[in-house]
Amino acid sequence: MTGLFPDMSSEDLLAHIRASLEDDKAEDITTIDLRGKSSMADYMVICSGRSTRQVASISDKLKDRLKQELGRTTKVEGKDQGDWVLIDAGDIIVHVFRPEVREFYQLEKMWMAPGSVTAQA
Repeated sequence: MTGLFPDMSSEDLLAHIRASLEDDKAEDITTIDLRGKSSMADYMVICSGRSTRQVASISDKLKDRLKQELGRTTKVEGKDQGDWVLIDAGDIIVHVFRPEVREFYQLEKMWMAPGSVTAQA
C-alpha cells in the first residue's frame, strides 16, 4: 500500500471513495467485489455523471481527495474525453461514465456473477 495510511484496508479506502462520489452527486454508484475473481484490485466501483463536465469533475475531485486526505497517488485514464474516466487507486478501480457510455460497455454484467447483489447508493 502507498500513502499516508499504509495499513488502510481496502474496505476503508472503498468507504472513502464512495463518500467522495456521493458528495459530488455521482449517480448509480455500484460496487463490485473482485476478491477471488481478479488480482488487479479488491473492488471495482462504477458510477455515472450526467455530462462530460460532471464526469471530469467527479474524477478530478476524487483524485485530489485521495492525494490530499490519504496521500495516495492515482493513475487516471480518459479524462480528456470525459466519456469514461478510469481511476486506479491501487486496491480499488473506479470507472466514471456518462450514462450512454456506461450502458454501451455494461461492465457490471461482465464482472458480476449472475444473480449477485451489489451495493448501490
